[in-house]
Amino acid sequence: MVHAPAFRGSGQELLPAGHRVGDWIVTEPIGEGGWATVYAARRAEEATGAAATDGPGGAHPTDGPVGPVGADDTVALKVLPTAGLAPRQARQVTEAARREAELARTAPHPRLVRLLDTLTLAAPDHPALDGATVLVMERARGTLRDLLATGVDEDRGGRIIAGICEGLAHLHRSGWVHTDLKPENVLIGRDGEVRLSDFGLAIELTGTHGHSAPMGTPDYLPPERWKEPLGEHGVRIRSTADIWALGIVIHEVFAAGVPPFPGATPTARSAAAQQYAEGRADLRLAAGVPPFWRALAADCLAPTHAARAPHTAESLLARIRAHRSGRRSHRPRPRTALLALAGCAAAAAVTAAVFWPHPGPADHPTRVRVFNAERGCQDRTDRDPRCSLGLAVDPLRPYTAENVIPTRVWHDDLLDADCQLPTGLPVIDEEDRTSTLWYRVHLPGPTTAWLPAVRTKDRPTLVRCP
Repeated sequence: MVHAPAFRGSGQELLPAGHRVGDWIVTEPIGEGGWATVYAARRAEEATGAAATDGPGGAHPTDGPVGPVGADDTVALKVLPTAGLAPRQARQVTEAARREAELARTAPHPRLVRLLDTLTLAAPDHPALDGATVLVMERARGTLRDLLATGVDEDRGGRIIAGICEGLAHLHRSGWVHTDLKPENVLIGRDGEVRLSDFGLAIELTGTHGHSAPMGTPDYLPPERWKEPLGEHGVRIRSTADIWALGIVIHEVFAAGVPPFPGATPTARSAAAQQYAEGRADLRLAAGVPPFWRALAADCLAPTHAARAPHTAESLLARIRAHRSGRRSHRPRPRTALLALAGCAAAAAVTAAVFWPHPGPADHPTRVRVFNAERGCQDRTDRDPRCSLGLAVDPLRPYTAENVIPTRVWHDDLLDADCQLPTGLPVIDEEDRTSTLWYRVHLPGPTTAWLPAVRTKDRPTLVRCP
């Protein structure tokens, strides 16, 4: 299932309508990319699918998966020519085609575009295309980028993001990283379902990471990619690169295509992302992004690989499913997600400024001291928003962004607690401590909130909350 934006033309030689490629007849060009041109094609009436024609206008089949096509028997032909390219460029194109075929062969999944066949084009009348690799793929109705142009409501957007996560979770389990996730590479099938596509830059991991040439779409590259050293095998790639790109896509889905980082050009937006990653700018997500998806995007856009690592595609998918089904759930790494929220709203830092550590002994019977398990935040005195923690509105609801009050607290803050609830929703901290105990605390003014017991080393004995 391949789809590309409306064909604009590039001066490259094109296959004419009616040209035969294997069992397929070209009908029209439908798009182009950096290395490839994509054509719509229909099955030749006399084709049996057992063999391809040979000679002028034909194609030689190579090893590749073959499967059924849609009911209307149309496909997309992705043609990757190498004629006229420099040797290095030709190798890159050939390797991209090999990766797409290898991934389709070893890791098929309903959320990945289906590769039906791989052919070598025989077109002596078109020297620039003769010998090109042709990937025969199922054809899509459109891309996510097309949908963003017309708007996506929250329900449909949620289904799309869930589908993307299903595809990414499968890729990562299978040892692959997409490396070029973006709306153009998220296809919407004729059945309305999501398929991930364009695996020409996909990388197979060796252990925890793989290597790739320094290529990709700047708007979707994680900040660390810009500083990764270029070694003999390329730059280091990890699955958290896809998670960062997912955060960008989530924001675009719920913000009418607007990227989360400001700038008039991809270069400017990439610079803004790097400033955020270095702590020189806040993460400011669009006000129109619904709270749950805002929190999810913020977690995906955690500024470093280490901060992003707990948010796997599988864990994000579990959160989405729980949210969409209305079931209660808890987040596996609440601190990381809540810290990311510090930059989501300028009001957070302003509101937090009115909250101060209370003097007095830490073992006061109604006093609890806040504990942040992240060592780098325990010695800070500047109340950095990235080290702030959130207090819950309701201990019986998931400890997620929509259930956190604006006021923030920091390590060693002292809070007044008046009762405890031993049967709240469980929370797991960074050291894998789990507790269902919560303390009701009072803030300046009439506000009350809830502190999970994993956020304090104190264990005062208080009356049970009504």
